[in-house]
Amino acid sequence: RMETDCNPMELPNNKGFEEDSDYRDFEGTDVKDMRLEAEAVVNDVLFAVSNMFVSKTLPCAEDVAYINVETRERNRYCLELTEAGLRVVAYDFDQTDDRLQTPYHETVYSLLDSLSPAYREVFGNALLQRLEALKKDS
Repeated sequence: RMETDCNPMELPNNKGFEEDSDYRDFEGTDVKDMRLEAEAVVNDVLFAVSNMFVSKTLPCAEDVAYINVETRERNRYCLELTEAGLRVVAYDFDQTDDRLQTPYHETVYSLLDSLSPAYREVFGNALLQRLEALKKDS
């Protein structure tokens, strides 16, 4: 008997398929592009840092992108964004240092919170303002 294409939904236990990071964000034939993800990260927190942009020098791929960030304290970092999360890979723009073993953070908020007290304050104030606005509306 000839094999036919397998529909993963027909498998008895589809759990392993979903947890495999290569397929987690798989929809149709579009594989998640980390550059798009990086742009979204930048747009989310740009208001709370001095400068932040996706690196045009370091290579972006489906599985990795690099983001340059300058905190309000004027500290510069190059961040690596992968499925594992975000981590600092250098203490300057457009650099990577293989000797640097920094932890991954699940979110950009968590990473910036650990790097920049000024970020924490600005982000917290913005959150309070949104909550106040919601309170007025209801």
